[in-house]
Parts: sequence; structure tokens; C-alpha cells
Amino acid sequence: MTGASVPVHTLLPTTIVGSLPKPSWLAEPEVLWSPWALEGDALDEGKHDALRIAVHEQARRGIDIVSDGEQTRQHFVTTFIEHLSGVDFDKRETVRIRDRYDASVPTVVGEVRRERPVFVDDATFLRSTTDRPIKWALPGPMTMVDTLYDAHYKSREKLAWEFAVILNEEAKALEAVGVDIIQFDEPSFNVFFDEVKDWGVAALERAAEGLRAETAVHICYGYGITANNDWKATLGSQWRQYEESFPLLQRSSIDIVSLECQHSHVPMDLIELIRGKKVMLGAIDVANDAIETPDEVAGTLRRALAFVDADKLIPSTNCGMAPFPREVALQKLSALSAGAALVRSELS
Repeated sequence: MTGASVPVHTLLPTTIVGSLPKPSWLAEPEVLWSPWALEGDALDEGKHDALRIAVHEQARRGIDIVSDGEQTRQHFVTTFIEHLSGVDFDKRETVRIRDRYDASVPTVVGEVRRERPVFVDDATFLRSTTDRPIKWALPGPMTMVDTLYDAHYKSREKLAWEFAVILNEEAKALEAVGVDIIQFDEPSFNVFFDEVKDWGVAALERAAEGLRAETAVHICYGYGITANNDWKATLGSQWRQYEESFPLLQRSSIDIVSLECQHSHVPMDLIELIRGKKVMLGAIDVANDAIETPDEVAGTLRRALAFVDADKLIPSTNCGMAPFPREVALQKLSALSAGAALVRSELS
């Protein structure tokens, strides 16, 4: 199996949060949510070929906890939703996404249901390609709600609870085929603070209910697109949004909290608010093509170790890297691994 001869580190194990660039023969390079370049059986085969390559490159670049790199999906939210009943992708409305930018989104027209597994076949294939621990990302309930127009439930909270039940079904099926870490992506947690407090964390816990696999929540400031960058420019010299969600998550049943760090304005000491949890620390910037040096990555990790125990720190990327040239993304993975190795050697 891929990477079986390379040791997996249990101290400071490295991982990626989300997407990797897709091969040009599968989708247009350096474009978020690009349409597929293949169809039918060729598309199915191409997705698995791309996934196999992503696994190989992660292992070759020293990534310990392997993911699919989102090679089999166009969008981290809607690819899951399009497999559910009750959502009409032909009936579209324009909504404000993350309270940041307008987007044309599908409409909830009836009760949402998971009629069949969504990612289980792909996760089974991922499990077959590597002996390393594997992680699979799902959209979180609040972020799913925020990426739709709801013409049926007329309640963000009620729809979120419906999605939480569906996500729990999918997460248990992923666990059953060997997924070690199930990650829920909740960028909305950095925006809708009252909802996070009132029902967001509770819905997230419902999505993770009863799982034996480790659970993670990823809360980032978004891809390096213009709308997100413009929003970040309004946040001032310190980004303190995590102050709202971290105390709630520290008391939650979620095992791992994933946060953005490298080249952001997030004060490192906010990690103290999730003391006792594992921390998936974003030490690679996904909004900048510049390749971090191993020393830069190591410096970020050393600063984090003032607030989190070494056996609870998981070096990672800030967010997904789909818009990058593939070689840039791969070099960033190498830098992440090399930086972690520097700090690991100092701790041993």
C-alpha cells in the first residue's frame, strides 16, 4: 500500500485540512469548483486515479494523516447536498454566503433526506490505498444551511438539525469503512456568533453523536478568494472571532479543533480557550503562493506549543489548496512536514 514503508509520526502528526489541486485532465487547474473535464465511467475512473495520486503525494511529502484531497468532489458543501433528496439544484436563488458575498444556490423544496451513502465508496477506496490513518471531511450543519435557500423549513435552526441527523448517518458509515478522523467544516462559526451559541455547537455535536472515530471541527477564514480577502481586511490587526466559539467547543464532545494561524492575525494565545482538546494548527497559508520555509513552519509550531501540549498538536494547512498550482501545493506540504520534523527533533 502507498506509503507503508515510510514511518507515521505519532508526535506532531501532519495532515491537510481540505482540498488539493486536481490534475488538469480531471478539472481546470487553479479554479475553485471547476466543472469536470470527463463524463460517465471515465469520470469515475479519473476521480479514483486522482485520489490515488493525492494519497501518493501526501505520503511522499511526509503527511502522516492522509485525506482524499477532495479529488472526487467539486465543492466541499454542495457535492454532499446534491446527493440528498429535498433540494432542487435547478431552482436557484441568490443568497448572502457567510454574510460576505452573493451566490446562486440551490433551494430546499421539501424534507431533506439521505437516500443512500454519499462518500462511502470513495472513502472505502481511500482506505484501500494506504496503511496510514485517514481523515474525511464533511460540511458542518450550519455551513450547509448557509449555502442554500430554504423555501421549506423557513428556519435555519430546524434545517440544521435535519442536516445534523443526515451527517451523523454518513459519518457512522464512513467510520464503518475505516475512517479514523471525521472532520466537520464550519467556516460559518466565524460569522454567526449568536447562532453558534444558540444551536450551532449543539447541532455539530448531534452530527458527531455516537462516533468512535475521532471528530474534528475546522473553522477557517476561507479560501484566498477576493471576497474573503476583502472581508479579512476589515477585521483589524487582531482576528478574535475564535473567542466566540472556542469556549463552547472546549466544553463540547468534539475531539479536535482546527484553526487558521499562518500569516493570519489570530492571536496564538486564543488556543488556551480550547485547553485539553487536540489542536489542528494551520501552519501553511493557502492565500499566498509563497512557499513557507521549514523554519517558518517550525516557528509557528513552537509558538503554539506555549499553549497546547505537544501530544495534542497536529500541524496542518490553514484551509484547502485547490486554487494553487499543483507544484506549489506539494512544496507547501513538504515544508509542513520538514517544519514539523524540526520541532519533533527538539522535543525528542
